[in-house]
Amino acid sequence: MIATIRVNRALLGLALILGLHLAAQPTAHASTLIVGTCQSGTRFSTIQAAVNAASSAGPTVINVCPGSYYEQVTITKNKLTLAGVPAGTSDFAAVYPPKSGLVVNGADIFGNGVAAQIFVKGVSGVIIKNLTVDGIGNDVATCVPYTMEGIYLQNASGTIEYDVVRNQYQTDFARDGSCQNGLAINVESLTDANTVIIAHNSVRAYQKNGITATGAATGVGLAGPVVQIENNYIVGLAATGMNWKTPGAAENGIQVGFGAIGEITENTINDNIWGPDTINDTADAASGIIIYSSSNFTVTHNNVNSAQYGILTVSDIGGYGSADHTLIANNSITGTQIFDAVDLCSSSNTVQLNAIAGSAESAIHLDDTCGGTGNNNTVSQNTIVEGCAGVLLGTGTGNVVKSNNSYSSVNYTTLGGDTCNGPLAATSQNSRRPRPSPYMPMR
Repeated sequence: MIATIRVNRALLGLALILGLHLAAQPTAHASTLIVGTCQSGTRFSTIQAAVNAASSAGPTVINVCPGSYYEQVTITKNKLTLAGVPAGTSDFAAVYPPKSGLVVNGADIFGNGVAAQIFVKGVSGVIIKNLTVDGIGNDVATCVPYTMEGIYLQNASGTIEYDVVRNQYQTDFARDGSCQNGLAINVESLTDANTVIIAHNSVRAYQKNGITATGAATGVGLAGPVVQIENNYIVGLAATGMNWKTPGAAENGIQVGFGAIGEITENTINDNIWGPDTINDTADAASGIIIYSSSNFTVTHNNVNSAQYGILTVSDIGGYGSADHTLIANNSITGTQIFDAVDLCSSSNTVQLNAIAGSAESAIHLDDTCGGTGNNNTVSQNTIVEGCAGVLLGTGTGNVVKSNNSYSSVNYTTLGGDTCNGPLAATSQNSRRPRPSPYMPMR
């Protein structure tokens, strides 16, 4: 029954996404507006001016010529395509913060302030593609009571593809680096009526999360957006060395949670490290992929490298809901620092056919520390090379660890409890159980 539920929900999500993708394509009757002077037609000097001139019903295509655009853009028009276009030898249309700095230009679904570079609100069929959204020059110097964001879709459906979203961190990051802020791509919805494809993007140097999908946030079973997150290249600030030099935010490459549903597939996610948690302390930690209080996700064919946690599920004991019935399959997870490659702090998940190498604590952890978690999981056909434990069993019940898993150069193929001290592990782990640090919407 569990497997049937998972398949049905995945098929439903994919059907919705495919329907959206087909419906979102511009038609022959779409009007075309130009930002810049690289094409003939109705021209505008700013992106926002072109958006304001677009039909409310659509479809409208806005072609953005190569150049630098220092503005914040708000889109409230249906069936609008915003696309960078080449001209001559250039194919670089970039959106930067206004030269006076980012300002709050809206509120999120919980009523908190948002300073977004591109803000899509309450519409359907929006496509954003071939643009660079760069947070350099945002002039945010201290931790602020609003969220800095690159591309933000709120209660909206559409496609974000072939974009570059980078440098979503405070201008004075070194002075106030502990601020858990800075989202490159963020999708929020109060219902599952909104579907979003996030595909083929390059996302790098974010302060908190690379790609985020968030639902209603309170109560068990409340819905969120349906997302297809695929073929993205995601690199955290640790790649720049910045997170080692400052306190840093606890980064996550991809975070889905609070009722969001869908699939995460064929992404490459590197270098998500929280600087303070480099040895054995009790602080939170960074992760490649975190599923927080969202059930029935499919996570397949991803490459996750150099993170403190690789792929993990977390059921929140404070009332946000469970992260059960997740399928984690055919992923490659390497170089997990301090903690686990796959951490299941939830129940009734399947982990199979993954290639896992160089895990500091364990390759797969059946984690009982989120309150009634770590039960009824199935672990099979995984290839595990180097680590303290192959499978860390926790104290849960009903788990099945099949004999067809392959182990090489691990201290313990299986080990009871929730900690393991080995050659790659921190030296004093038995007294700690740090949790990954998700982006938590303020309420």
